[in-house]
Amino acid sequence: MEMDLLLRNVSILEKLSTSKPMGILKLSEVMKLPNHKVRYSLHLLEREGIIEPSAEGAVPTTKAKEYWDTLDDSIDQLSDSVKKLKRSVANCKKSIQSKK
Repeated sequence: MEMDLLLRNVSILEKLSTSKPMGILKLSEVMKLPNHKVRYSLHLLEREGIIEPSAEGAVPTTKAKEYWDTLDDSIDQLSDSVKKLKRSVANCKKSIQSKK
């Protein structure tokens, strides 16, 4: 699911932002995630220019701050959309119940 992938990518970037550089094996061990999932997340983050490889492991780039800002705005928009969706669902449920 896309939300799971986003959560994993954010967790990995957070770990890389607050710790020294780490490679796939160390991240996998520390985060208790399978190697292939860590590898895929690192691939996506690197493709977006948010992290880059180094001799010691992956490190965030200057673009990471922009990512956090954009993500924060996107989450606010998503939260608004979820609230609207919840209202629609509640209205539909009321409508169905009143027809019984």
